[in-house]
Amino acid sequence: MTAPAVRPSPPGRFGPAELRLALAAPRPAAGLTSEFRLVDGLRTHTRRSADPGGDGTPIVLVHGLAVSHRYLTPLALALSATHPVYVPDLPGFGLTERPGTAYDVSRHAAFLAEWLAAYRLGPVCLLGHSFGAEVAAALAARRPDLVGALVLAGPTSDPAARSRRAQFGRWLVDTLREAKWQTPILLRDVLDARPWRVLATLSHSVHNTIEADLVRITAPTLVLTGARDPVVPAGWRAEAARLVPDARTAAVPGAAHNVATTAPGPVAEAIRGLLAPVLRR
Repeated sequence: MTAPAVRPSPPGRFGPAELRLALAAPRPAAGLTSEFRLVDGLRTHTRRSADPGGDGTPIVLVHGLAVSHRYLTPLALALSATHPVYVPDLPGFGLTERPGTAYDVSRHAAFLAEWLAAYRLGPVCLLGHSFGAEVAAALAARRPDLVGALVLAGPTSDPAARSRRAQFGRWLVDTLREAKWQTPILLRDVLDARPWRVLATLSHSVHNTIEADLVRITAPTLVLTGARDPVVPAGWRAEAARLVPDARTAAVPGAAHNVATTAPGPVAEAIRGLLAPVLRR
């Protein structure tokens, strides 16, 4: 099912002020605060809304393979007025403890289930971006009791480009379409994770057949991308949505792969649109 198009609007600004907020953790900033809890034996960092701002469904944002909570800060802020928002750093990324190995999709999904148990959350609205969408899809397929609604934002990886070389090529194109002030975030995140972990996680990603999880998802689902996303082109966005039994699609005009960073307003609006009928059930 195709949802009405996201209301046309230019991507949100991402400049020095947004960069400072993204790099603020673990200090409190703009209503976001940091917590550290032991999850599955790892000291785990979570950036969260300090004041839920209402009684809305909790929303959990899951980052991609080379990044962390930092680039999802704009979307967390956009959602925090109406929903409790949580942005955990996956094992080895951001401010979470680094295990000795790079987790694959299944192990990240199992970790995320443990994280939800530690916070006594579920069912939640789960948003995964890029590789995080693979993790979110795996959790939704295997633990439907934990996921009340699902957003797959820029889900990797397109079967037409399922190799490290092909993904690198698409990411290089994407860098030409992204806001340049995101670069310090990426450099900081890669330094935190270590380049070897990023490469190993990419290998896990291109060997993960996300289609096997998509067909098992039962939660209402939105597959969302930037309209200018070269990593997740329109054809793969439509195919991913077709595989999920109850899914809709949306594309944010003007945005590229990091749609949650550069267009947080339209993305938050689309998430609230997905949740509206869920809350009426």
